[in-house]
Amino acid sequence: MWLPGVLVAAAAAVLAGIVHAVVPGFPLLTVAVVLGIAAGQLPALRPALAGVLAPGLSVAATRIMRLGIVLLGLKLSLVDILGLGWLTIVTTVAIVLLTFAGTLWLGRRLGLPGNQPLLIATGFSICGASAIGAMSGVVKAKDEETATPIALVTLCGTLAIAVLPVLWHPLGLTDLQFGHWVGAGVHDVGQVVATAQVAGPAALAVAVVVKLTRVLMLAPIVATVAVRERRRDARGPATDVPVARPPILPLFVAGFLAAVLLRTFVPLPGGLLAGADILQTYLLATALFGLGAAVDLDTILRTGGRALAVGLLSWTLIAALALVAVHLA
Repeated sequence: MWLPGVLVAAAAAVLAGIVHAVVPGFPLLTVAVVLGIAAGQLPALRPALAGVLAPGLSVAATRIMRLGIVLLGLKLSLVDILGLGWLTIVTTVAIVLLTFAGTLWLGRRLGLPGNQPLLIATGFSICGASAIGAMSGVVKAKDEETATPIALVTLCGTLAIAVLPVLWHPLGLTDLQFGHWVGAGVHDVGQVVATAQVAGPAALAVAVVVKLTRVLMLAPIVATVAVRERRRDARGPATDVPVARPPILPLFVAGFLAAVLLRTFVPLPGGLLAGADILQTYLLATALFGLGAAVDLDTILRTGGRALAVGLLSWTLIAALALVAVHLA
């Protein structure tokens, strides 16, 4: 029975919304992940999280996550992205690819297990915990593989909210340059908003468009990994039992791209877009609570030293690449 777990995750998303309303500097999605992680550490709640609530939390972390990602596409207009100019677009795509490849290499060099290098690379280079949730579904990652990347990208994204504004003036950046840096270098959309808003509305607008350009990279990267998974399955040992292979383009990624095209070419009412934005935010918050509840900090603290090193190095890498892109543009 999945309903109890989904209701608890949805209630946590509402609570995260209240916290964000009271303290706007705390991004709603980050609060939702932190609430999930906190709930998972309470001994009194662990039996319920692993028992009666587990099916619903799994539904939240997978199916509801995918619905939220589809609606995330309605934030993206190709017209806005083209308005950035070709150099900004090229450097933003390059940042994603270089951070993804560099983090994947680091994770493998440091011996991180299973899909952890891939998930950390996806989260840090594209759009934080949402991207990790999307990729984990494609590679059928185990909960323990997903938990550490979620914790790391939440930690580093939260640190960015405090650290980047302190570096804004010492680095000699204008307001718009700071917005560009934040959009190109911070992980989650909510964390980008929380970080860039200190520099004013113009910087925030640039940050959001640059960030959403990175979000658009979720589709080709997930599709590429899905193709790799199909080829690996095809090379596996032959059996009489049919093997379910991941689709080349997962349905939720196709939905995401359809939403982008809809936003770009169809004049949608402002009220509809505002409602979809609120729904998308709370769907992702519900999903991220479910993902956060699977995080076992005790295990991460015992075994996650190498993963923490990869996360911090990846955070430094993307911030440095983003700063170079700002000066090039």
